[in-house]
Amino acid sequence: MIRIGIVGCGRILNAHLQGYLRLREKGIDSFRITALCARRRDDALMFRKRGEGPPPRPPVLDPATGDPLAAPHTYVSDIHDDVEVAVYTDYRDLIASGKVDAINDLTTLAVHHQVGLAAIDAGLHVLSQKPLAISVRAAQKMVEAARVRGVTFGVFENVRQSRGVRAMAWAVRNGLIGEPQMSVMGMLGGLWSPDKVVAETPWRHQKLLGGGGGSIDIGVHQMHFQRYVVGEVAAVNAVARTFSPTRYLRDANGHIVETVQAEVDDTYMATLQFERGAIGQLWWSWAGPPDEISIGEAPAVLGSAGAIRGGQIVTAGGERLPLLETFDQRMTVEERERFFPLGLTDPCAIQNLDWLRAIERGADPETSGEEGLHDLACAFAILESSAAGRTVTQQEVLDGTVDIYQREIDEHYGFLG
Repeated sequence: MIRIGIVGCGRILNAHLQGYLRLREKGIDSFRITALCARRRDDALMFRKRGEGPPPRPPVLDPATGDPLAAPHTYVSDIHDDVEVAVYTDYRDLIASGKVDAINDLTTLAVHHQVGLAAIDAGLHVLSQKPLAISVRAAQKMVEAARVRGVTFGVFENVRQSRGVRAMAWAVRNGLIGEPQMSVMGMLGGLWSPDKVVAETPWRHQKLLGGGGGSIDIGVHQMHFQRYVVGEVAAVNAVARTFSPTRYLRDANGHIVETVQAEVDDTYMATLQFERGAIGQLWWSWAGPPDEISIGEAPAVLGSAGAIRGGQIVTAGGERLPLLETFDQRMTVEERERFFPLGLTDPCAIQNLDWLRAIERGADPETSGEEGLHDLACAFAILESSAAGRTVTQQEVLDGTVDIYQREIDEHYGFLG
C-alpha cells in the first residue's frame, strides 16, 4: 500500500483528486491518501471529508472549459473512507511524520524545489506539479537528488495524456505524414486578457515566485507537446514582452478589488529548431483582445508526406482522415493499454496510475523529472533568447552558459554556489 501525502491544497487539487477517484472506480486499491498539508489548516480541511470543513472555493473557470482548474470540488473521503487523513500546516512536519511513502507536490512554483528536495532526501517518492521548478538549476538539483537517492520522481504534465496529443504523436511515429518539417500552435489574447490576474493568483506575475509569465506557465505545456509530438528541441529564438504591466482582480460586478504589478512576460512568440531539422512556431499572450486570435487548424504538424491539421490527417495525395477515429481504429491493443490503461481517459488518472506503477517497479513514470527538466529548459530558452537577443540552444540553458534572465532567480534562492 502506497501512502500518499498531498502538499498544497489550492484549486488544482480537485483535478488530481478526481484522477485518484477514477482509479478507485477502476478497482485500483494500491494507494491511500493519508495526509494533506496547507499553510492554512482550513485549506486542507476543505478537502478532507465531505460534510465537514470550510465550504469549497468558488470556481475561477466554467466547468464547460474542461480546464483542470474547473474540476468539481472533490474530497479525499469520496475516494476512500477507511483512513484517518492527517492534516499539517508545514510540509517538513508531514515529511518527518512517517505517515507517507510518497508526496504529491501541488504547491506554488517557488516552493517546488524546497518540498521536492526535502521529500527526496527523506527517501520519499515525488510527483510534482508543472512547471517542475522555479529555475533550470533548481530542477537539475531535484533530478540529480532523486537519481542519487533512488526514488521515483515525476512531473504532472496533462498535455501528454490527452487523447488528441496522443493521437498526433502516434500518427507522427507511425510515419503517416512522413518526416516532420513544420509545426505551429498557440493563441493571442483570450481568457485572462487584457489585464486580469491569471487564475486569480498574483504570484504568477512575480518573477521570484512564478519564474516567468506565460512563457513558463504555458510554455512548458507547449514545449512538452512539441518535444513529444515533433521531436527534441535543439534551439529557440524568441521575443517576450509585458504589454499589460498592471493586472486587476475584480469582483462579480467588475469592480477592482486588487491591483497587481506584473514583473514577467504576458506575451511571447518563439521559433523552434528541432534536432532532426524541423522548425516550429509558438504564440501565446495573456494581453491583447479578450476574444482570442488563434492559428487556424493548429496545433498542426506538416511533414514530408502529409500533415496533421484541424483534427485531420491529410495525406500527400490529399485524402483527409479524421485523426481521432483513425487513431482509435488503428492503434494496437498494446498501444491502447499503454496510452489509456484500464480504459482511462482522464489525464490526471493516467499520470497518477503511471506514477504508482513506477513506484512499484522502482522506475520513473512516463512524465519523469528528466522530462520536466527538458520542458523547463526549453521554456526558459524563450526568456533567455529574448534577453540575449539571439538564438539560444537548449544545451546552453541546461549547462548555464546562458542565464541572463534566470541569474536573478538563482541568486535569490542560492543556486549559484
